[in-house]
Amino acid sequence: MFLVVPTPQAVADLVSTLVYQHIKAKPAAVLGLATGGTMEPIYAALVAKLQQQPLPLEKLTTFNLDEYVGLSAAHPQSYHYFMQQHLFAPLGLAPSQVHLPDGNCRNSAEECQAYSEQIAAAGGLDLQLLGIGSNGHIGFNEPGTPFDCNTHEIELTAQTRQDNLRFFADAAEVPTHAITMGICEIMAAREVILVATGQRKADIIAQLYTSGVDEQLPASVLKQHRNLKVIIDEDAAALLPTHLQQAG
Repeated sequence: MFLVVPTPQAVADLVSTLVYQHIKAKPAAVLGLATGGTMEPIYAALVAKLQQQPLPLEKLTTFNLDEYVGLSAAHPQSYHYFMQQHLFAPLGLAPSQVHLPDGNCRNSAEECQAYSEQIAAAGGLDLQLLGIGSNGHIGFNEPGTPFDCNTHEIELTAQTRQDNLRFFADAAEVPTHAITMGICEIMAAREVILVATGQRKADIIAQLYTSGVDEQLPASVLKQHRNLKVIIDEDAAALLPTHLQQAG
């Protein structure tokens, strides 16, 4: 389940190749996408591959995991903005092909229900990319989130807000809530790739390795997924058993 490669760039090269091959095999693929610093080099490598060896992308559909409540799509720290900058615009994807929760919606319950229905109408997710939070969250499903939930609004923990402070000018600007795809929808994806890089993720990766399946560590539910890859660099693997730490 754990595949260790030497560096963050090696992770990006491998994961982008897997996504590229998935699109090549199924041009009408439904991709579940994540944001964050771990994903930037992955998307850069994927864009480079698709520029060098183009594939038809007109039938591709994407759904992002989450969005901050209260940030407009134009806000530089919104996930809409991140995805547009790093993937959607470079690939020329049409607005109709891409989906993210609306963080500025008037009624979050209705927005969450509609998002779940859109995922279902698309036939579910073929491939879901995931990062992992320092407290084990996937998407913004924080510790204690029920495993049987669909898209929902959630209050971010103090730890998550502290982790995300580096993207904002000060703590008061960090959103307190987000809309996130639910664990049920993530687990229904036909393939899942969880990615982690850097020493900052070593502790939670070690916890994930040793943990049972427990709602207090949301990522642990992935151990029950039928088609999971956990792809990490050597720094993120530093606290795993010795035989797993070196790149394979």
